[in-house]
Amino acid sequence: MKQGYKDLVVWQKSMDLVEKGYDLTKDHPKEEIYGLTSQMRRLAVSVPSNIAKGSRRGGEETKRFLRIAFASGAELETQIEISKRLGLVKKHECVTTENVLEEIMKMLNVMINR
Repeated sequence: MKQGYKDLVVWQKSMDLVEKGYDLTKDHPKEEIYGLTSQMRRLAVSVPSNIAKGSRRGGEETKRFLRIAFASGAELETQIEISKRLGLVKKHECVTTENVLEEIMKMLNVMINR
């Protein structure tokens, strides 16, 4: 039986990333709700969503959507850094999220290049 996207470790970890992303942004100032907070949450959601979409489409479409997930991860890395520089989050609050994201990015990179 073909493995579904929910069985992929990278998808499972990406779902953890969504939870961590929402937790990381929950204390952002209210004026950021339509700015950085929304952007970070959408990027976090984009990662598992594109993994799932690519998995269902198959073929070359799989790699295309894995690349989109990877790009969303890179954007999220940048948004986390911006949040730290603006003082919206403390560096130690980001460590777990950044570690999970780094692991996901490595997995996606391997999947894209095989």
